Amino acid sequence: MPNPLQQTIEALAKEKGIEPDVIVTAIEDAVLTASRKYYKTNENLRTKFNPETGQVDLFALRQIVGEVSDPETQISLEEAQQRYGLAEDMTVNDLDEAEDDMVIEFPKPTDVLGRIAAQTAKQVIFQKVREAERENIYADYCDRVGEVVNGLVKRFESGDIIVEMGQIEVILPRREQSRVENYTAGDRVRAVIKEVNRSTKGPQIVLSRTDPALLIKLFEQEVPEIYDGTVQIRGAVREAGDRAKVAVFSRERDIDPVGACVGMRGTRVQSIIRELRGEKIDIVAWSDDPAALVTNAISPARVQRVTLVNETEKVMEVVVEDKQLSLAIGKKGQNVRLAAKLTGWKIDIKNEEEKRREVEAKFEGFDAERAQADVAAALFAIEGFSEGMWQTLQESSLSTAERLIDLPTPDLAQVLGTDNALAIAVQEAARSALAANQPATALDALFDTGESQADAVLGEIGTEKSAASRDAASEAAATAAVAVTTKSADGEPADGTDEVTAQTPIADSTGTQEPSE
Repeated sequence: MPNPLQQTIEALAKEKGIEPDVIVTAIEDAVLTASRKYYKTNENLRTKFNPETGQVDLFALRQIVGEVSDPETQISLEEAQQRYGLAEDMTVNDLDEAEDDMVIEFPKPTDVLGRIAAQTAKQVIFQKVREAERENIYADYCDRVGEVVNGLVKRFESGDIIVEMGQIEVILPRREQSRVENYTAGDRVRAVIKEVNRSTKGPQIVLSRTDPALLIKLFEQEVPEIYDGTVQIRGAVREAGDRAKVAVFSRERDIDPVGACVGMRGTRVQSIIRELRGEKIDIVAWSDDPAALVTNAISPARVQRVTLVNETEKVMEVVVEDKQLSLAIGKKGQNVRLAAKLTGWKIDIKNEEEKRREVEAKFEGFDAERAQADVAAALFAIEGFSEGMWQTLQESSLSTAERLIDLPTPDLAQVLGTDNALAIAVQEAARSALAANQPATALDALFDTGESQADAVLGEIGTEKSAASRDAASEAAATAAVAVTTKSADGEPADGTDEVTAQTPIADSTGTQEPSE
């Protein structure tokens, strides 16, 4: 029949969820600590629990040596032979040749320890049991991170919620609480284990109601296709209490991943929405194509075009209809912010009008640059026109064809520091360059096609710019030369001066650039 102490040990072990050996070791350590405190000796003490009697025996260990130098820890061979009946034929050489130290256990009483020693032993036992209990809790929960658990709200501490989960208490910090949720003591809460930390007060189990892992686990519980692996969740992002986006992928062609998650009449997703207190959930189809993924992630807004801006920095430009811009951006930028987190791409959203103005600005800037280049090429083709004259025109803000033509000829000659004949040739060259610089923008036609051709047009015009400028400059210079040689006596140009027009063709190009996989 087990003794009362043994029964108490087994009952305590079962209650705390620890092994009985842990409690036995704690009792032995407690008696040892109390004994050292009571005896105040340098003896090598050892305790051993006797399960039959329920007593903890105390021993002082002494090493058998040939010559004693420390009486508290050593005993001579002769004394050991006399007191404990060791073999009389044993010699000191036998002690030296032994692999292990030969020791003798001297029993010491424990009933003299007293009340203070007993209290010390009690504290040690409790401490050891708590440490073992905490270690078991940590071992049980450290591998359960990401698991959904249930608990009861017990109390509040500085905004944090202490949740009772079985026989332990866990914490739901304020930072991990949804802003739309309120709890009172006794309410049941469902949350995901976010982290398990070691601390001086034991393991701290942190719950979360805002982590995307909670959303994923809820889908696994509500959608059988996700639970069995047929449908996979490739990404999930949340702004708890407001909106969430989930990207899903089906491993079988005949199963619609979005439809499987939504369920018949939305029954599956609605149960998750209720659990999250009305949080809106966008379920989108996953795609390995970044452009397609971004298009899906912008849902519920409809995307017109997606253009890869910078693959290295992962930047995408998305163009939507004017009426869809606010929907694409979302309240306080929420929709596009979640889409960027879900896809991992920086998303620049523009409407059709913004894109039109951007392209027009590019054309205008290009036209001005090209026009000035054409004027310069035409003027330098005139005999007698120098670099210094061009510098003077630039400093006088007269480097455009319009201003050269509008300026009276005598004034232009005075600015250039030359005669009227060269000034007339400069103005004729400017007129020819202006006539030649007529780019066919046709932006409305480009946008009406539904393709983003404008950027490509700009690029192709840029490649043909040099050739067009050279041709226009040559013809302008020839015209100017004819004008100089056919002036009448009163300085007016003679009839028959030809105008040269150079039109830059617009090449057909694709509008949307797809990112490479």
